[in-house]
Amino acid sequence: MNYRYLGNSGLQVSELSFGSWVTFGKQADVGVAVEMMAAAFDAGVNFFDNAEAYAGGKSEEIMGQALHQLGWPRGSYLVSTKLFWGLSDTVNQNNTLNRKYLLEGMAGSLERFDLDYVDIIYCHRDDPNTPVGEVVWAMHNIIESGWALYWGTSEWEPERILGALDFAERHHLHAPIVEQPQYNMLNRERLGSNYDEVYDQRGYGTTIWSPLASGLLTGKYKDGIPEGSRGDLETMHWMRDRLTDAEVLARVSALEPLAAEVGGTLAQFSLAWCLQNPRVSSVITGASRVAQVEENMKAVEIAGRFTPELMARVDEILGVEPEAD
Repeated sequence: MNYRYLGNSGLQVSELSFGSWVTFGKQADVGVAVEMMAAAFDAGVNFFDNAEAYAGGKSEEIMGQALHQLGWPRGSYLVSTKLFWGLSDTVNQNNTLNRKYLLEGMAGSLERFDLDYVDIIYCHRDDPNTPVGEVVWAMHNIIESGWALYWGTSEWEPERILGALDFAERHHLHAPIVEQPQYNMLNRERLGSNYDEVYDQRGYGTTIWSPLASGLLTGKYKDGIPEGSRGDLETMHWMRDRLTDAEVLARVSALEPLAAEVGGTLAQFSLAWCLQNPRVSSVITGASRVAQVEENMKAVEIAGRFTPELMARVDEILGVEPEAD
């Protein structure tokens, strides 16, 4: 496993990390979580991602129980969570980043984890109704309280990230250091040229999610949606049109010979493709069983086999036009 600095901070994260979205509390109980996290840790993973909203808070509880059973030294791993959606429909407790929610939500997450602090706390989405200054002050206070060590954003537009960075700099507050965007061969916008100032000039890091496009880039949906897969979950029904799109599936199938050329599965190839982007600090992987974790971790073995020519062939197959300079 290789490690990359998280933006311009001194914190190092494993190139591949492990996340609990969808699986913990739905496809994996504590026992399975322990096995999968142990397999990831043994492969060199040091970053474990979560969120308040995952399984209505249950995901944080499961990960916290798994961490206590595993008994790793606290300094040997990183844990993150995210706040925005909330766990209640009550006013000021959902779809917001106001100070009241952020401070109370942070306390609730730590209680579910049974941890003294998390390493990274993300604003899970942007809240245009809360002034960015209020958000920055609240996150600064969370860090000053020792509840989190760093903070970041998820799926924020570049203008809002830059606004948060500028406000923090003007007021000498803890600034965000990392974005958590969706990024994979089929979804590239959040690491596109409109983010040049954020990543290249301001040194923002990224921990990307859905590198396999919710399983689409594994090839497992080419013959329909398998029983027990992520796409088969009722809570994920919104993905089914995408997972059964004949044109997309044909393009994905055409990538399989390229994966074979570098000695990997399509899933490993898709993860390794993400690692070619220097703006990527860590690729968050997911799994519902240990075998998937072990397969995903092997992506680091083929990451160095990519060439500019191979990357160009990927773009040609997927019909991606190169960005203008």
